[in-house]
Amino acid sequence: MDLENQKRVKEFAEEFGPENLVVLLGAAEGEGAGLAAETVTAGDPTFAGPLTGVQLGLTTYHVCEPEVKEEFDEAVYDEQVGMMEMVLDVDDIVSEMSAIRDEYCKYL
Repeated sequence: MDLENQKRVKEFAEEFGPENLVVLLGAAEGEGAGLAAETVTAGDPTFAGPLTGVQLGLTTYHVCEPEVKEEFDEAVYDEQVGMMEMVLDVDDIVSEMSAIRDEYCKYL
């Protein structure tokens, strides 16, 4: 997660409260999604950004996770995500995101 996005997430958490935020990710692979999820839950693991040492514990999901996918209008989801979803390792992404939520999320 780039430094600007870290800054925005931190500001939103301060303004609205971390219990009122959900971070929706769209990384193309599990490791990338997991790194971004870890950043907004446990703090920046690269020790380079505004979330270094900041454990927000935010709830995080990937757009391809079943519980998120079902919230979208099916036609919109197919148009915006459907083609990409066909080439993603969705099981790997779900596994990575579930592990991060189980370990670090405070507001499930």
